[in-house]
Amino acid sequence: MTEARAVLKFARVAPRKARPVIDLIRGKQVPMVLAILKHTPRHAARLVEKIVRSAVANAELKEMGDSESMVISRAFVDGGPTYKRVRARSMGRANAIQKRTSHITVVVTAPEIQGKRK
Repeated sequence: MTEARAVLKFARVAPRKARPVIDLIRGKQVPMVLAILKHTPRHAARLVEKIVRSAVANAELKEMGDSESMVISRAFVDGGPTYKRVRARSMGRANAIQKRTSHITVVVTAPEIQGKRK
């Protein structure tokens, strides 16, 4: 099976907030995935939708077939670097704020076409 992938690095969404969205789409066909993501009310869903569209475009450049038959074979979220910020508090104190980032990867595969063997 041939595969195409797309990676979004340094996405400004925490990995623990992006993973439930990724779990929704893993193993499903691309048209169903796009419908699911369109109606998922999470910030990470918009980012994942763009990544899925990018992976499908990469697959079409590789001439893997039409997007209707493609399947999300692998999708995962890794943690990226954490931006450290400081918030001022009363009496001269400060609290640390951690702004977490993610590396999101989506891999699509197309089923092998029987007549198109080289």
